[in-house]
Amino acid sequence: LRDFKIETNFDAQYHHADLGVRLHVKNYGTQESAPYQVELSLYDKERNLVLTQVTSGLHSLPQGEEAVVQSKAKLIPRPWSAEDPYLYTLLLTLKTAVGEILEVERCQVGFREIEIRDSQVCVNGVPILFKGVNRHEHDPERGHAITEESMVKDILLMKQHNINAVRTSHYPNQPRWYELCDEYGIYIIDEANIESHQWWDRFTKDPAWKPAMLDRVIRMVERDKNHACIFMWSLGNESGFGQNHIDAADWVHQNEPTRPVYYNPAEYHPCVDVVSPAMYPRIHHLVEWAEKDDPRPLINCEYAHAMGNSSGNLAEFWDIFRKYKKIQGGFIWDWVDQGLTRYTQAGEHYFAYGGDFGDHPNDDNFCCNGLIFPDRTIHPGLLEFKKVIQPVQFRAIDLSKGQVELCNEYHFTNLARLDGLWTLSENSTVIQQGALPALDVAPGATCRISIPVEKPVLNAGAEYWLTIRFVLPEATAWAGKGHEVAFEQYRMPWEAPTRTPVDLATLPSLELRQNSDFVVVEGPSFYLFFDKSRGQIMTYRYQDRELLKAGPRLNVWRAPTDNDVANGRGSEWDWSVAGLEKLVQGKNRVTARQMNENEAQIRVEAFVAAPGNPSGFKQQTVYTILGDGQVLMDNHIEPVGDLPPLARMGMTMTVAGDYNTMTWYGRGPQESYCDRKTGAQVGRYSGTVDEQFVPYLKPSENGNKTDVRWVALTDSAGVGLLVEGQPLLETSAHHYTAMDMALARHPADLKRRDDITFNIDFKQMGVGGDDSWTPLTTLPPYRVMPEPVSFSFRLVPCQLGAEWPSVLQTTFPKGE
Repeated sequence: LRDFKIETNFDAQYHHADLGVRLHVKNYGTQESAPYQVELSLYDKERNLVLTQVTSGLHSLPQGEEAVVQSKAKLIPRPWSAEDPYLYTLLLTLKTAVGEILEVERCQVGFREIEIRDSQVCVNGVPILFKGVNRHEHDPERGHAITEESMVKDILLMKQHNINAVRTSHYPNQPRWYELCDEYGIYIIDEANIESHQWWDRFTKDPAWKPAMLDRVIRMVERDKNHACIFMWSLGNESGFGQNHIDAADWVHQNEPTRPVYYNPAEYHPCVDVVSPAMYPRIHHLVEWAEKDDPRPLINCEYAHAMGNSSGNLAEFWDIFRKYKKIQGGFIWDWVDQGLTRYTQAGEHYFAYGGDFGDHPNDDNFCCNGLIFPDRTIHPGLLEFKKVIQPVQFRAIDLSKGQVELCNEYHFTNLARLDGLWTLSENSTVIQQGALPALDVAPGATCRISIPVEKPVLNAGAEYWLTIRFVLPEATAWAGKGHEVAFEQYRMPWEAPTRTPVDLATLPSLELRQNSDFVVVEGPSFYLFFDKSRGQIMTYRYQDRELLKAGPRLNVWRAPTDNDVANGRGSEWDWSVAGLEKLVQGKNRVTARQMNENEAQIRVEAFVAAPGNPSGFKQQTVYTILGDGQVLMDNHIEPVGDLPPLARMGMTMTVAGDYNTMTWYGRGPQESYCDRKTGAQVGRYSGTVDEQFVPYLKPSENGNKTDVRWVALTDSAGVGLLVEGQPLLETSAHHYTAMDMALARHPADLKRRDDITFNIDFKQMGVGGDDSWTPLTTLPPYRVMPEPVSFSFRLVPCQLGAEWPSVLQTTFPKGE
């Protein structure tokens, strides 16, 4: 049995299917063969024999000759899909005329049919939304020599994060990979090993290269043709477009027409069945293409770039994918950072990339584009992707009555196969919970549910959150029982009473002292030292504990992400030209006065800019200090001159390293940014400051938290500094400065400081995510433009213990 090809085709109702087998039998002997026959035996997953068939007649073959034997059988199979990857086992047995077994070949068979209907790629008649990633074969210890264990780990992570498709960028993968994708259920674009990149179309337009290009496409198809997981053939990647590609597409259409042909640089050429007009399209381009008069589906081979701290604005893409049926999703670049394990002289582990091996020229860290690290730990961006593509979509109808609409975005799975759970939380404490009844919601259908949530007695200043989750009721091949598949969180539309303003008369008295150089404000439990020349607090002690060593001071810069570096290629985004990392607070005008016996005020007017740069920021900050040590900061910042869009608008300060526990009430537990936060739930979270550091292979901005109500840095006794937003803020804390991270090549290069850099932001720019070589990847709503802004927050000496810090049950009027 030299070769065989299996085809499965359903009838119009996708009920009965034909199992077609074409066998090539060759006589490799030195004389004419004896008569032979071929037996086909099909077994289901439980090893029951469901079909047996013997090819008609006996045949013999002359020496060196080959014959083609064809067989077809009809049955009612269980269909294969990525959601239900049911496989049959087919045994092909070559026998002599008297039944002696000469050879047995074994093949897993998934019954599925790929078609293009109504401008959509369909599996078994159902249009599929491909929630995919591009994947290189990579192991941090073994390079491209990957193990089965590594392949299984990849598949399990993909399934657990709702990924259903992979493009084998940019070469056919190890054969075992396809068997595993058949088994676990992953849709595959199989891609030929053709890429000329910077040579672009030189080879595809040269007839001399036609045999080599066709050979690579033909070998891929012939090797992998029997895998159910493969739904499309790709002619390669970034090799221009020319006649050699057209000829390769023609060969596939003639010899393996059961799957569509795909190739990005072909754009709208008729040789491809599915179009991908451009990599990394802008949102408006997708809309234009979707409305173009072309009957073919559109699947994006690469639409988002996960390099470093990236993967922003994915939700906007998926809004478009869901709106236009002709756009059937796409593939993120890419799956895994291709870093290799190395160690410093001190024995500290890190992942190496271009230039770390004495290799010149190199592409630096441009092989580090993954949603996961080389060791298969996950980037925070993967959690965002999981949420955006989750198979249950939610829409609030009437939250006061607990009414929510659900859409089952599975293609073949009823929602009854998941358990639905709900909780009602006051701030972050669960006060009600329950289970949803079994929901008989067919694939693609919607339903409305009424959650029996009861309005509680509303506590002053509290928020109430309804969270709905869908989890696995039992363990599967790819995740354990209780694994969360989808969630949604809603703030309930209940107006709780406002917190009672503090009675200033009940606060301890304080004393303000000043001279031309400094201001001191002191109360029974605190001491605050303000440097007039610097225009900032230099010491802030509470009960003889040093809370704040320096700051807060204006901060509009961050350690550049890979996308920021790309943005900096355009002069309008070049932060270094504007000196945003070198701001100095100069020309200070500081006035201080004691408002009454338990309230003082320090007013700062300053111009903040890089030395010698006429462009900068007018800053007006009013510090209102109360007798119990609380400090309210009212800030008004007015940009002046020619400034680029900013990394952030906020304040940074230095906190003593003893306060190494970070607790916050906001989105978490993973880092989040304004364009990448739907996957993070609002709640109370806690961890060490060290744990907030995300070790991107090339250090950059990381660890930010969004929609934060309050954040506290505390010591082992729970005593420390709490910052409350007015009303919300963004925050991060590290044992490194932004400049430390900007100058480091690897996380192992960073020298941990004892002190903590504590950032409090009104807003930080999004991380973007279209790609990391084109400027302006961050969409306009997520940029921080150089415009006047006012924001407030307050510093509170605290001791955390209860779920909700008691000090935040009260508030006080803003200063004059």
